[in-house]
Amino acid sequence: MSETDEQLALQAQRGDAAAFHLLLERHYDTVYRVAYRFLGGAADAEDVAQEVCSRLAEKIGRFRGASRFSTWLYAVTLNAVRDHGRRQRAAAGLHGAYANLAEHQSADWADSDRKVRWLYLALDRLEGPLKETALLILAEEMSHAEVGEVLGVKESTVSWRMHEVKKRLKVMATHD
Repeated sequence: MSETDEQLALQAQRGDAAAFHLLLERHYDTVYRVAYRFLGGAADAEDVAQEVCSRLAEKIGRFRGASRFSTWLYAVTLNAVRDHGRRQRAAAGLHGAYANLAEHQSADWADSDRKVRWLYLALDRLEGPLKETALLILAEEMSHAEVGEVLGVKESTVSWRMHEVKKRLKVMATHD
């Protein structure tokens, strides 16, 4: 019987390198996927995934087992994504690059692909908490309760945010 992530995390906290490496193997793809969905680029996602993995050795001691390890890791990954985003915005006008990309590619998209891309671009225009909530629910297929746990907010806050996201997407759809 294989060990749970929580058991491996506790072993890793005690210095078990094999347990730590197994956790990394199990979750690297998820960390990369989440980073990619938030940042939109393979290079940025790889940077964030590498950063999370390299810092996980020091952060693993903060895992208390109050939630699932994967939930805790989502929160660690989101914090790394936020930090990366702040660094990127300080370094360059990332928003302009997204808008330019959307203009150049929009003529070539198939209808369903165009809709998915429009949705991600529209979500990118939302501010932090709404964007984070929407991506975790829509892209990661998490429940409102799981998203609340990852973001440290009440489930009712997640529900309100999704209601607000839907309203804003409708407005964006009528203006795009």
